[in-house]
Amino acid sequence: MEPFNLRPREVFEELCKGVVGQDDAIREIAVAIVKHLVGHPAPNILLIGNSGSGKTTLMRAVEQFLSSRPDLFEYANLVRINANVLAEERQGYGRSVLGRLYSNAKRIFGPDAPEEVLLHSVGRGMIFIDEVDKIRAEVRGQPNVRGIVAQEALLTLMENENVEFEVDDKTHSVNSSKVLFVAGGAFEELYENVFRRATIGQDVAPMKPVVVVSASGEVREELPFHLRDYLKYEDLFRYGMTPQFVSRFESIIVLNDLSEPDLAKIFVEPDGSIFRTSRAYFQQFGIDLQITRGALIAIAWDAARQKRLGARALRETFRRVIRNLEFDPAASGAAIITIDENMVKQAITGREAGTAGRR
Repeated sequence: MEPFNLRPREVFEELCKGVVGQDDAIREIAVAIVKHLVGHPAPNILLIGNSGSGKTTLMRAVEQFLSSRPDLFEYANLVRINANVLAEERQGYGRSVLGRLYSNAKRIFGPDAPEEVLLHSVGRGMIFIDEVDKIRAEVRGQPNVRGIVAQEALLTLMENENVEFEVDDKTHSVNSSKVLFVAGGAFEELYENVFRRATIGQDVAPMKPVVVVSASGEVREELPFHLRDYLKYEDLFRYGMTPQFVSRFESIIVLNDLSEPDLAKIFVEPDGSIFRTSRAYFQQFGIDLQITRGALIAIAWDAARQKRLGARALRETFRRVIRNLEFDPAASGAAIITIDENMVKQAITGREAGTAGRR
């Protein structure tokens, strides 16, 4: 057998170009991908992270990486699906997911590709289930039929059984043992419940606030809570994820809360970042949009205060700074517009006073 040339570190380095602040998660994903590509049993992965922490961005980066490599072309069959959809599909038991992989294989290999090639692609596909936290088996102590159906649908696929599905009125059968499953969710109430347990000191020493100083010298107090430090399987069961379902994910990864430096990097560096996108807009009017380091630090600092929003908080803060400029880009008559720290602080002060955007 010829040695496999792709190494996990190479995958890691590629994914890090588009995903910031989640090195531990990327390492584990990189190893799983390489195992999957060589046909070695790869762990199904459950990603738990606040909104805006990078779950969907990470899987998009995986998809782009696979599709950009000609030598990995046959393994580029990845589909993303919202967990709620599973409970609504008429075929039931997640068979529609395999149908999507089959359709995606036809897109990759062409509509005239041999059936055995298409089915092989389905059997070696990757499935990313988004918002998996929305398919709880119970909500507030009451059974949630939709969630139960969706969890059972995924279990059927993950239990390494031959699963039948229909495409164009023709029935196919695929062994799903080599399909890699990655599920992600924010698990909002899970976060709240574990945070409450850690705050009151139940089963652990109670947390004490620490003082945090920003790069610009501003000070705030924070409780040093990281979900990964306190999470137990029982917390997931109480949340409404069944033991049978959770046990199918050999790797449970809690994503990092994004730090102030991470947020600053996300704001300006990646292709398609918030600032790059805004700058391209102003370039349409012959204007060069720039930002000072102080303004960048202030935006990242404000976003870091909004713990549950992650990178999405950057967009909310920046919108308050840029909205009037976007409305009439040429109003100043300047060829260069520079966003400075004072502009950002005025927008933040206006929001907290309830007056932002009224000018």
